[in-house]
Amino acid sequence: MSMNNRPGWVFYLSILLLAVFVGAGILLPEQLANWADTGLEFTTVHFGWLYLFATTGFLVFCIAVAASDYGHIRLGADGEAPEFPYLTWLGMIFSSGMGVGLVFWAVAEPMSHFMAPPFGGAEAESPHAASLAMRYSLFHWGFHQWANFAVVGLAIAYVRFRRQRPGLISETFRASIGHRVDGSIGHGINTLAVISTVFGVATTLGLGVIQINSGLVSVSDIGFGANQQLFILGAIAVVFLLCALAPLESGVRYVSDANMVLAAFLLAFVFFFGPTDFITAAMTNAIGDYFANMMGMSLVMTPYTGDDWVERWTIFYWAWGLSWAPFVGSFIARISRGRTIREFVFGVIGTPVLLSIFWFSTFGGSALYFELFEGAALGEAVTREMSSALFATLDFLPGTSIISALMLVLIVLFVITSANSATFVLGMFTSKGTLTPKRWLRVTWGLVQVLVAGVLLISGGLAALQTISILAAFPFMVLMIFMAVSLLKSLRDEQRQLELHEAITRGRMMQLLEEHDRAKAEQLAEAGLIEPEIEYEEDETMPEDRT
Repeated sequence: MSMNNRPGWVFYLSILLLAVFVGAGILLPEQLANWADTGLEFTTVHFGWLYLFATTGFLVFCIAVAASDYGHIRLGADGEAPEFPYLTWLGMIFSSGMGVGLVFWAVAEPMSHFMAPPFGGAEAESPHAASLAMRYSLFHWGFHQWANFAVVGLAIAYVRFRRQRPGLISETFRASIGHRVDGSIGHGINTLAVISTVFGVATTLGLGVIQINSGLVSVSDIGFGANQQLFILGAIAVVFLLCALAPLESGVRYVSDANMVLAAFLLAFVFFFGPTDFITAAMTNAIGDYFANMMGMSLVMTPYTGDDWVERWTIFYWAWGLSWAPFVGSFIARISRGRTIREFVFGVIGTPVLLSIFWFSTFGGSALYFELFEGAALGEAVTREMSSALFATLDFLPGTSIISALMLVLIVLFVITSANSATFVLGMFTSKGTLTPKRWLRVTWGLVQVLVAGVLLISGGLAALQTISILAAFPFMVLMIFMAVSLLKSLRDEQRQLELHEAITRGRMMQLLEEHDRAKAEQLAEAGLIEPEIEYEEDETMPEDRT
């Protein structure tokens, strides 16, 4: 093993911290849950506002940078062509952030808001509540979420392809703190990125396992509970660990391609065989509501009522996105070589949002239609068990058994893809940024993710997953604020260097032109075509000025 690929302090420190967490979860699950709840209350009460301001700020930052003069800067050498075709690039971006979350929440979130409208802003189970439910669903899966990924991805892509530095989170701070990123400060930054990524992906694993359990309940006689979920987690772990042992191209690429094909088929099926006209109308209405109310939803808090709705929904989503940012951002950076900053920003926070809107409008809109006009009782199913809503909705479509089975396969594939891709990113973070981390290292991180997800399922299921996401994301959110500042400093420095270079080049060109004109004049004077120029000393006057 070469020294460059050998794990260092970041690997051992991360493993130690996560081992303490896993040990506490196995030996003291109730105490761990209580500690997490206490930490959650402290964080949301005192710093809930920061999650909202930071995430909104990241969105404003991305748009401002893309629209500024920095937007033309290329993530690579000047004139370098993009590595992937544009449509392929957009598809890869969407698949990296689409994950099992969209499948889990596509019906569960709209129906939850329909049954209990945000802030009591509408009568429960009313048409107004349905409209409000779609608006907030699009908001939570819209521009803010992808701005988190864009900030990290842009910073990593800039230092990796423009500055030719390793693709580590710590390298994005070099413009601010210099060579200190090579010491303990840099190790601490990378360790926080690793911890955040592990908890973010573990949350996704947990949600996927819960959703798979619900799907198995609907298509078989398997019960719903922690024991079944741990068994499912173990079975999935075997599959994605085998993928981690395979070469990266075959281990991730083909599963990811299967994901997208199957997801596109199921989306098209539900759209055309579901209430198509209602879906398109609901989507149009939701888009209008989203853009009209986006700023108000971005910074809403409840200091006068003490309602915890923002903590349970918006802050959870922003924290989950923040914890995923190192993982998704690193992947997006890897595939974005040759793109300009403007292309990168509008590609990352633009196209995926449109596809997310279509996904939520199709599945969530269908569920609301069946609930409002066909008495489907999907709201009651969500109240009993949130993860059951998706398969309950599929019962109202033709070919229920086949479609439910395919949806179950899609969820499994999403879970495997997310976990397998995360093992690669974690291996890269803990082996000094190498693009080809050792297989044993990827397998190690796969086992760690499984253990953390299992502990969270034992400690409280969905509530524990939400709690740990918010807590784990807080320190990395603070790092991202400084990351954005450091990126802006790097862009300003490059712009100033470019302006200085242009000024020097312009000066040299003027000097060459003057020398050329002088030489030409001397040639003409020697040929007798013009009068030779007479040079005077500074204290002399021209002949016509003498008295």
